[in-house]
Amino acid sequence: MPKLDPMDRRILRELQRDGAIRNDALAEKVGLSPSPTLRRVRALEEAGYVRSYVALLNPDRLGLGVRVLVELRLTVQDRTTLDRFEKQVTAIPEVIECMTVLGDWDYVLTVVARDIEDYQRILLDRIAKLPGVANYKSTLVVREVKRSTELPV
Repeated sequence: MPKLDPMDRRILRELQRDGAIRNDALAEKVGLSPSPTLRRVRALEEAGYVRSYVALLNPDRLGLGVRVLVELRLTVQDRTTLDRFEKQVTAIPEVIECMTVLGDWDYVLTVVARDIEDYQRILLDRIAKLPGVANYKSTLVVREVKRSTELPV
């Protein structure tokens, strides 16, 4: 992968702030003309620095104001159990993140729900029944202090 120069980093910072920015506006913000800006953006995309462009939706406006962190442990750590668990957990739309972690737990999930009753239904009917789940702990997010998708480039 090519090394990032300061201009590439400026471009990436601006794209993180506004993935829908027009090339001419991006060029003006970073201080380049449009053609070299577009070439750099394409090169950054091709090199894999830009994974995708997305719209970040407001969960509260969509009625998904409850967010819960679920730490869970599997009964065994064999490849078959891990693969089955991961395949099925990714099929649950309310699970918006699933991370393998080191420490007391095997996975941490981020789950969104309409309300506590909806979360309990998701937990008992879907998450607790996933293959290999031994136990879990839920932590309700009370207030979001910081949420960002911007990486420090």
